[in-house]
Amino acid sequence: MPQIDQIALTYGSQIFWLLLTFGFTFIVIGLGMFPKIQGTVDARDKRIADDLEAARSANTKADELEESYRVKMEKDRGEAQAVVEASKAKASEAAEKRKTKASTDIATKLAAAEADIKARSAEALKEIEGVSAEVAQDMVAKISGAKVTKAAALKETKAALKHG
Repeated sequence: MPQIDQIALTYGSQIFWLLLTFGFTFIVIGLGMFPKIQGTVDARDKRIADDLEAARSANTKADELEESYRVKMEKDRGEAQAVVEASKAKASEAAEKRKTKASTDIATKLAAAEADIKARSAEALKEIEGVSAEVAQDMVAKISGAKVTKAAALKETKAALKHG
């Protein structure tokens, strides 16, 4: 059969060109392009690994800064609390001093007012005794027609007011 005889001639040249094409493709891509692509991929992997390491380092540094900030804040908060407590104590002491002074002033004013009231009461009592003595003198004179001395009327009025 003639078709079978042609197989060796036809396919032999096709196999040759196939091997030549694949060989050329292997040399161009495998030896020329692949190392460049692999170098780019390796560089990208290295950059990603470096970036991840830098991120871990930055994260660790941020955690350390946060912890030092937290410690400083606690220290400052404690100092502020101490200042507040000192201010409260100082204000309380000042308020207590003002309260004591006010109590003393009130007691002094109260004593002065009580003394004034006693003095005015005594004056009013003397005035009432005087007026009562005059009224008694006039009443005795009108009712009985007798004349009573002012001293006698005052003495009797005082006695009556004491029993009163």
